[in-house]
Amino acid sequence: MKSNYDILGNHIRLIDTRNRESITDRVLGINIDKFFMPSVANVIGTDLSKYKLITKGKFACNPMHVGRDERLPVALYDEEEPAIVSPAYFMFEVVDNSILNEDYLMMWFRRPEFDRICWLHTDGSVRGGITWDDICRLELPIPPIEKQLEIVNSYKAITERIALKKKINDNLANQISAIYDDYFVQYKCSTVTSYIDSPLGKIPSNYKVLTIGELGCDISDGNYSSKYPKADEFQTVGIPFIRGVDFIGTNISKRNLLYITPEKHNELLKGHTKENDILITTRGVGIGKIAFVPSDMIDVNINSQLIRINGGNTYPRVFLSQSLISNRGKNEIQANVTGSAQPQLPVGNFKNIKIVIPPESQILDFCRICNPLLNAQLENYQEIDVLQKLLDVLLTRLSSR
Repeated sequence: MKSNYDILGNHIRLIDTRNRESITDRVLGINIDKFFMPSVANVIGTDLSKYKLITKGKFACNPMHVGRDERLPVALYDEEEPAIVSPAYFMFEVVDNSILNEDYLMMWFRRPEFDRICWLHTDGSVRGGITWDDICRLELPIPPIEKQLEIVNSYKAITERIALKKKINDNLANQISAIYDDYFVQYKCSTVTSYIDSPLGKIPSNYKVLTIGELGCDISDGNYSSKYPKADEFQTVGIPFIRGVDFIGTNISKRNLLYITPEKHNELLKGHTKENDILITTRGVGIGKIAFVPSDMIDVNINSQLIRINGGNTYPRVFLSQSLISNRGKNEIQANVTGSAQPQLPVGNFKNIKIVIPPESQILDFCRICNPLLNAQLENYQEIDVLQKLLDVLLTRLSSR
């Protein structure tokens, strides 16, 4: 063991405070990103007095799915109002905050290397659990408390900047959505007073409804051929290979991108990105998520679970994307999804999605207003991506302190 390392069990202890007085009925779970979230469990008729009561400054972790998820879902509770978590969770606290700061400890829990070590300690069950004793045997560096606080402050400065940018982006997205709704759902900007029936309801008489396939857009999915990259053909440099997991908001994150060689790229005959492309996810529970291809990712690859669409100057990306992610667009996407066990949106079905097409002048007017908002949003996402990389570096360097 390194000189400044110690086993975790010397600095944390289990706590078992129950909700016996029914202080709250707010049940939380922990996601794999290590944040508390509203529980998805059905607790109707459940005796919540047996659940564990968590308060500010305490930790909780779900030890049951580590082998399956290859992560230990653990989080530090930072809210003033208490909540409750599953009786199966470990709930614990730091023994002495003058020796080990809880925020510093949470930073250590966020390291990918920590998850890898936890995974190695899992038992042989189907989901792969981890015991409290195994957690306590894990080692971590414990520098002087002043150094811990310095590290934590640096980390918080970055996370607060990320949170601010995300909040700004949420506001920008809401603005674009509201403007689209005014223009093309409520038709407040239409000068026509007469309406006609359409497959998507009543629309102004100078509007029409077309399918994606009727728009004349450039559309393709990823390559499905025998040339599709195998797991051992991916590398850390080369030509980017974009997957749905790389979507961060409507941006494509570079943090965990996979790459292929130029030779493999040239073997893949479709699914190459172009300027102003929109990418759409077509598999699993996240069907219909979109991202915009940035200017530094032109002529790169998309995987087989994505579709790219490009409306050119006729249907600019801010109009086309809003048509797809509006409530009406989401309903159309779901209507064209096939499969129950593994939902998917084949490219042929994608082309059957119907959207409302206004006069060209209305599209151009909408884009004139919303393009600056979209560009600001994408710039913020790019900054978030850079800041996330800084966090990754900071977490990686913890082990060398």
